[in-house]
Amino acid sequence: MNESIHPNPSSPSSTRPGWRARLLLLLVTLLTVLIPFLFWRGTWFGRALTDGEIENYLGRDAKPRKTQHALVQISERIARGETDAVRKWYPIIEGLANHPVSEVRVTVAWLMGQDNQSQSFHRALSGLVRDPNPLVRRNAALSLVRFGDTSGRAEILLMLRPYRIRAPEEGALTFRLREEDPVNTGTLLARIQSGEKEPIEVRSPLPGFFDRKLVEDGKKVSFGEEIILLSPAQEQVWEALRALYLVGQSEDLPDIERFAGRAPHMADRIRQQALLTIEAIKRRNASAFLSSVPILSCFKPIKEGLTAFGGILKENCLSSLVRQICGLFPEIHARAT
Repeated sequence: MNESIHPNPSSPSSTRPGWRARLLLLLVTLLTVLIPFLFWRGTWFGRALTDGEIENYLGRDAKPRKTQHALVQISERIARGETDAVRKWYPIIEGLANHPVSEVRVTVAWLMGQDNQSQSFHRALSGLVRDPNPLVRRNAALSLVRFGDTSGRAEILLMLRPYRIRAPEEGALTFRLREEDPVNTGTLLARIQSGEKEPIEVRSPLPGFFDRKLVEDGKKVSFGEEIILLSPAQEQVWEALRALYLVGQSEDLPDIERFAGRAPHMADRIRQQALLTIEAIKRRNASAFLSSVPILSCFKPIKEGLTAFGGILKENCLSSLVRQICGLFPEIHARAT
């Protein structure tokens, strides 16, 4: 009698996936690669744009991320010396200084510093340094330095100091972070519950570190009350110190000297830049003092002559000489100061 033959479940042919399973696996693999690529392509500002794409991205109806992409590309072209090729977009860029999205204004303020020969950019930056967003103000202040304009120096000094977050509404406050936690722009810091409404989110307007709580967790706070202290981010301090190297004054030294030692969350390059900035300010002050006192100004050519012939007269030697002469002629020092 013939026996029916049944397939063996353990045989390779019975466990091999069918064509549908293979197709599904291939599709999942392609999506795993394609989705991150499309996200990267849409968010990376390094991708070169054609003039037509830049024109579209600067349009009124363009998405803010695309507008930022175009602005970054224009800035890079200015840095490469292609200013004449991108100047046609300057009127549009000036108009973007009033864009409702703060991230676009931040990029505009940074771009305008790339061409320090444009008077229209200089005028626009003078307005952006009073923007309600602190990152816009800070980028504008740094860009003004490239124009030789010191009107943003007060804002640059604020980049070295802790930033105080205020409550946007009254209600019960609940913190979301702990002290010393790193913070990025937009990081959720706390929530405020006011009645039965949805809680109000308190987000950071700039990067830094959660320094400390200014009120107790769970306490009811009033509108505008200071609730959080943020310490500055390393890159903010770095840019501020570089700017003050050029425009800093003697009254700025206490803020700078806090970074001349081992400051929390700061790399060694911050300490080195702080020391260089302090030295540059003191050197500027010494030169200004010599130029302002006729009797002492005669020592400047002597110093330059000794240096030209390989002399070893250093800045501290000159400063010592100035102090001795000021001791002999106190009335001169009084007039100079």
